[in-house]
Parts: sequence; C-alpha cells; structure tokens
Amino acid sequence: MGSEQIPRPPSTAAAQHLPATQEASVAGRAHRWLLDRTGALWALLTDRPVSLYAASVLRIGYGLLYLVFLLREFPHRDEIWGPGSPWTPALAQQLFDQTGWNSMLLLSDSRAYFEFCYVMALFTSALFMLGWRTRVMSVLFAVVVASFHARSIFMTDGGDNLILLMALYLVLTACGRRWSLDARRNRLKADRAGDAPEPVRSLFAQQLRDARDTLTTVVHNCGILVIAAQVCFLYGSAGLYKIQGPTWGGGTALHYALNLELFQPWPALSHLVDDYPMVIAIASYVTVLLQVAFPFVLFGKLKYPVLTVLLGMHIGIAVLLGLPLFSGAMIVADAVFLPDRFYSFLPRPWRRATRRTAVWRPEPGRAAGSTSVPPQGRPSEPASKHRVTSAGPLNTAPATVEVADAGKGFS
Repeated sequence: MGSEQIPRPPSTAAAQHLPATQEASVAGRAHRWLLDRTGALWALLTDRPVSLYAASVLRIGYGLLYLVFLLREFPHRDEIWGPGSPWTPALAQQLFDQTGWNSMLLLSDSRAYFEFCYVMALFTSALFMLGWRTRVMSVLFAVVVASFHARSIFMTDGGDNLILLMALYLVLTACGRRWSLDARRNRLKADRAGDAPEPVRSLFAQQLRDARDTLTTVVHNCGILVIAAQVCFLYGSAGLYKIQGPTWGGGTALHYALNLELFQPWPALSHLVDDYPMVIAIASYVTVLLQVAFPFVLFGKLKYPVLTVLLGMHIGIAVLLGLPLFSGAMIVADAVFLPDRFYSFLPRPWRRATRRTAVWRPEPGRAAGSTSVPPQGRPSEPASKHRVTSAGPLNTAPATVEVADAGKGFS
C-alpha cells in the first residue's frame, strides 16, 4: 500500500489548452467551409451561363403565347386597348398618375397610330419568339407587354400578369444563344471563319472583353435565379393562401369553381367532372400539397413527377375553366427548372426517328417492295460506268446518302 502512487490531476494549463485547440479547429473548419461555399457560389455565377436552353424555351414560349393572344383578340382589339375601349384613355391616365405606369398606346388617340402599334406588337412578338436580334427584341417585347397590360389592366383574364413579369426578367438573360436565328447566324459565321486565327488584341481590349463576358454571365445567371424564385414564390404563396380557406380544406373548392358560369367554356364537361365528388376532393388536396411543397422538392429527382402533375393540373385549368393564357404562362414558367441536359437530349429521338424513316422510305419512281439492281459488268471496270437501261429512270443511290441528307437539317 505504501508503494502505490496517487494519480495526479492534469495541470490547469493543459486542461485549458485542449478546449482552446478544439475551438480553434472547429472555427477553422467552419471558416474553410464558408470560403468553399462562397467560392462555389461565385464560380456558379461567373464561370458560365446556366440554363441557356431553359431561357430559350421561355423566350419561345412567351413570345408565342403573346403572339397567339394578340391574334385571338384581334377582332376585339379596339374594345380592349383601342380608342373605343370602355376603359378610356382618361381613366387610364388617372390610374397612371397613381401607380406611375405608362403606355405607348396613350401617346396619341389616333386610330391609325393604334393600328400601327398593334401591328408592331405582332411583329415584335414573332421576332422575339424566333430569336432575331434578341437583345433588342427582348427590350421591345417587354415594352410591348407592359404597354398593352397597363393600357387596360382590368380588361384581360389575368394571365398576362405573369407574362409581364417574365418579359421584364428575360431582358436580363441571354435567351437567344440557343434555338434562335441569332444562334444559327453565329454558327454559320463560325463555320465560314473555319480555322482562321483570331485577330491579336491589346491587353486592355482583352481585359475589357473578359469583363464584358463576365458581366453578361452574372446578369444572365441572376435573371434565371430571379425567374426561378418568382415561380417558387407564386406556388408557395398560392398554396398557403389556399390552406387558410375552408373550401380547400374541405375539398370543395373545385366544386364551386366548376359551377361558376364565368369559368364554364363547356358547361356539359364541367358538370360531368363535378359528378365525381371524390375526384374533386382528391384533386383539391393534391393541388394544395404540390403548391406548398414545390419550393422544397426542386433539388432532387422528386421534382420531375411534381412537374408532371403540375402540367396536368394546368392543362385541366385551361380546358375546364377556360384560362388558356394563364395555364400556358405557368407551363412555360415551369420549364425553367428542367436542366440543359434534358433539352439537349430532346433532338436525339427525333433524329433517330428521321434516320429510320429515311432508310425505310421507298425511292421515287419505284414500287415500295422493289429492290435495287446491282451494277452490271466486269469487276475490273468502275461501277459508275455501268447503268441499267429500262423504260424509265432508275435511282440506285445508296440509302446512306438519303440518311445524310435528311440529317443535315438537324445537325
């Protein structure tokens, strides 16, 4: 017992040194993690433009939607936006004094001026959809949508509200780099240039060009982010507002909507759907659930079935409630959440089907089941010197030529 040593407690300095080291280690890891996240976010904003195909889909979709909208309302253009509208220019000007809006349609009360503006709006929507001089056309398209929207804000069904927001956001994006006339022109210019060396620029000119490209990339990426945030906010707020109402909680909201005469383009179809109360209740609950959960499912594969169900929901709204402009605007807005690899994959099945059609297509001047005649003559002579003489011309070109020619339009 006398030889046993009593263990001594660790010194106070050592006891204090270990927690300090751990705290420094935790703080260092948090600092490195924060730096890594900041660097990744900066690289995401500045390295390359994201969602170029999605931006092009938005350009094509909203340009086409507004073009169809203007064409559909062409017989009623004077009652909605023209000098003969019940919402007179004086009433519109009073509203502008309160809201700060303005419209190019009120610069003159001449009917000829209004007709000119309407025709220019049609051409602007078409050129914006096609992607011709997209930078300029995006600004003009935003001016057109804002002017027509502000002129008679109470005369339309509300579907143009989202188109107005998206038209303003698309001005910030590089929405003409894919699937546009601008992209085709740049590709042809690059093909003509070939392997010619680029002209030597000064250091200042190169730095200025790099700064311009970086600024364009940052603005485009921020525009895409704002568009995605706008759609998330729209779905989330709509779902939260629905939860507060007793009709959506009771599953009867769609029943009342289907029985409103204002939203019955086909009354017989509306009454047929309304005869199934269980389907109405399930559709009401699914609508609220998807809208509330939409912002939280965008970072996984669950977003694909959610987007599919939302697509069916918007098609149902367009058909049953007679709101095609609103439904089309929402369907196009949902396209921003699909990645570029999805859009780049879309032409492949089309090309494959085109090649198969070209291979199995019967050659002109020949029956569908006939076979080509092989070249005749001695093996030593070229096959091009031997032709088959018959009552009519016979096309013996290989099918691979047709395949190549058919694929040129999609390359």
